[in-house]
Amino acid sequence: MTRRPLSRFNPAQPGAAGMKAAATGLLVVMAIVFIVARAVEPTYPAASWVKAFAEAGVVGGMADWFAVTALFRHPLGLPIPHTAIIPRNKDRIGAALAHFLKENFLIAPVVARRMRHIDLAGAAGRFLQAPAGQETRIRKGASRLIADLAESLDDERLGGLVKGAISARLKAMEVAPLLGHALASAINEDRHVPMLEGTIRWMARALDANEELIREMVHKRANWVLKLAGIDSRIADAVIDGLKKLTVEMGTDPAHPVRVKIEGALAQLANDLQTRPETRERVEAMKDELVANKSVGLWLDTLWQKGRAAIIAAARNPDTAMAGKLGEVLKSMGQSLEHDPKMRGAINQFARRAVAGMAASYGSSIVKLVSETVRGWDARTVTDRLESAVGRDLQYIRINGTLVGGLVGLVLHFLDRL
Repeated sequence: MTRRPLSRFNPAQPGAAGMKAAATGLLVVMAIVFIVARAVEPTYPAASWVKAFAEAGVVGGMADWFAVTALFRHPLGLPIPHTAIIPRNKDRIGAALAHFLKENFLIAPVVARRMRHIDLAGAAGRFLQAPAGQETRIRKGASRLIADLAESLDDERLGGLVKGAISARLKAMEVAPLLGHALASAINEDRHVPMLEGTIRWMARALDANEELIREMVHKRANWVLKLAGIDSRIADAVIDGLKKLTVEMGTDPAHPVRVKIEGALAQLANDLQTRPETRERVEAMKDELVANKSVGLWLDTLWQKGRAAIIAAARNPDTAMAGKLGEVLKSMGQSLEHDPKMRGAINQFARRAVAGMAASYGSSIVKLVSETVRGWDARTVTDRLESAVGRDLQYIRINGTLVGGLVGLVLHFLDRL
């Protein structure tokens, strides 16, 4: 059976056509029984009871047929007043439905109250820990969608957008105060000490590896008298020994004067980066030159390509991604969401406020959309959708009306005989 387009959104109740035929058939049977009982009543007086039942059943069935039909169309095509109620009041029904949605579902307090009983964070935590069953299909479907989107988008244009966004963000960001604050925090917490000691150790290794270079420099700069007397070699040894001693003392003595001066210079640099305009301007100029450098652009391109490839690979095989480091991170997040009451409460509160805020901001737009959509339907579409949704129940009303009418007829006939 070919389904009409509206059936995708509002399928007809199963068996509605059969129930309509049954209700009409029962009404016809009642009419036939009435005619037969009326014909045989003079010969068989007891048939008056059957006639009373059938007569009242026909009246009740006809009345309910008229009432049911009048909801959706003019009975027998006659323009009887107060019939075809739904088509004539389509716009008012749409406005009432929109008002009902707004008052009962799209008001911020109502949404917040309903969201209070929904544990979104817990559900997300369980999903991240062990997605299974339907959730697995959802996750795989979402992964395929992400992969298809990433592959279908213009790689060159999208990469340019990403690189441009990063570059614009770096240019707009003032890095000097950040660097100054980070350096000041490192000094205050002595986190600069390992870096300083590592630098001293590197200086000692560099000195050992370049002794011959130092000796050659001293020899070249010495005059012929010093060379003749061999004093240049002793000067070179003294310079090398002095530098080695300096590195050893700086590495072992935290209060060494040179080391203290270096730390003072670092502290001054941290302060200048945060407060001195000249220093900040120089750093910002260096940053702009670095961002404009072609090598940095190539690095950003490479970074984008690797990130895009990783996203596509993970999306194409979500099970592998979940089994690796990403999976461990997601599972850890899921455990925290499910078992940390404070975190779960904070996330649920954020979700509740976000949804309530969306209802407050866009509720009126949704209501307007519903109202205008219903107003835009033609009368036949509205009639078909509503009638197909409740058709079976409406035919039960006709059947019940026929039978109840018959029983009422029996009661009235009994009272008439008293």
